[in-house]
Amino acid sequence: MRALRWAATGAVCLLAAGCAQGTGSQEGSAPAFDPEATVSGRLQVMGFGAGDEIATTRLDRAKKALPGVDVQLVEGDLDIQAFLSAVAAGDPPDLVYANRDQIGTFASRGAVIPLDECYTAEKIDEDALRDAAVAQVTFGGSLYGVPEFNSVQLTMANADLLQGAGLSIDDVNGSDWARVTAATKALSKRDGKKVEVIGYDSKLPEFLPLWAKANGADLLSEDGRTAQIDDPAVVEALTFAVGVYDAQGGFSAVKATRDAADFFGEGNQFATDALGAMPMEQWYLNVLGEVTPKAPMAFDTFRTPQGETLAYATGSAWAIPAGSKNPQAACRFAASMVSADSWLAAAQARADARAKDGLAFTGVLTANEKADEQIRSQLVDVTQEPWASGVEAMYDANEHTFSLPANPADSEFKAAWQDAVNRVLNGQAEPEAALAQAQQVAQAALDKAWAVWDGRTAPASS
Repeated sequence: MRALRWAATGAVCLLAAGCAQGTGSQEGSAPAFDPEATVSGRLQVMGFGAGDEIATTRLDRAKKALPGVDVQLVEGDLDIQAFLSAVAAGDPPDLVYANRDQIGTFASRGAVIPLDECYTAEKIDEDALRDAAVAQVTFGGSLYGVPEFNSVQLTMANADLLQGAGLSIDDVNGSDWARVTAATKALSKRDGKKVEVIGYDSKLPEFLPLWAKANGADLLSEDGRTAQIDDPAVVEALTFAVGVYDAQGGFSAVKATRDAADFFGEGNQFATDALGAMPMEQWYLNVLGEVTPKAPMAFDTFRTPQGETLAYATGSAWAIPAGSKNPQAACRFAASMVSADSWLAAAQARADARAKDGLAFTGVLTANEKADEQIRSQLVDVTQEPWASGVEAMYDANEHTFSLPANPADSEFKAAWQDAVNRVLNGQAEPEAALAQAQQVAQAALDKAWAVWDGRTAPASS
């Protein structure tokens, strides 16, 4: 196994995405994965928590697949700075569980290793994985992560409020932005400056990529090198999405009502008639079905102005740190966690738990298409409305996704456009000016990070 070689300045280089130049691809190189190897020893996993039956079922199966391995979980969300510092110090965990959009940055800094041979050795079926998920873990022509869950957006609405205003789900699913604005005004209710009912929540800042894509624009070029944040179509999308808040008294007033809701409980905004409609990740369908199964809901996919279904795919992935002391076991563990059989067993456990509580099982979305098909055909049998429509929309959305390309400056890139959106929401800047500033910041970060990667992978001079 090739250990990661770091100078005394290694931690600084990792955290600042700098220093290494002309070193080839030695840092972050992958070991030779052997499908016949017997694994043993310790496997320290960072960033993964076994908090529910979906996690515990798969974890138990993975442990059985590695009988001679002591699996140790460092639970809690992945602490990026702690992780990178551990890699630089030569004492990383053996496996990490991260957001997929972090993988490109980790790969560019030599913090994780290529997994192409891991896929081959443990028979991870790349063709069975969703394209948008694979794209997020592919950097420099190599796979650096194994995708896990998938998150997509649906249109969720209060059917009673829609009916009371003479509206339908088609007025708020995004297929006609003028109708969304009109519906917002019809549904919204205020008492002075206080918003009592949010007509429509466009879910800014986090959903700017979704609104931009619906308007025909990508925030980042396909190769991950060029920011496109100031594209006129992005400006138009942001102007519209912010205008939805302006029509209700401004973002701060809407946010106050949004934040006051018991989002995960019986007092959620739909059950209390405090929200007309919003785009939201599919997992909230499960939350609503569990805590307020009688809420007056209506569901559809999120749609483009052309009426086409669209979803912005995000999710998690497994990655093996450079310097992992047990990469073979890490690869086998990750392969087990994302296998179709493990997903099906976990979904069965969730379905059984729901049935015991008298609740419907609405499915689980993964990055594994084969697993999704098996779960839906064998375990999902929701016929009662509105939940049947929600499930149908969820699976439809999962077939019409896009993602932002992997890049070496994800956190800086994301911060640039989110900060721009927040400045507009807070009345500190107009959309065009805010996005123009974000474009400069994001492009500078991309150029710097790509220069480091290009320098690391350039052939050594003679």
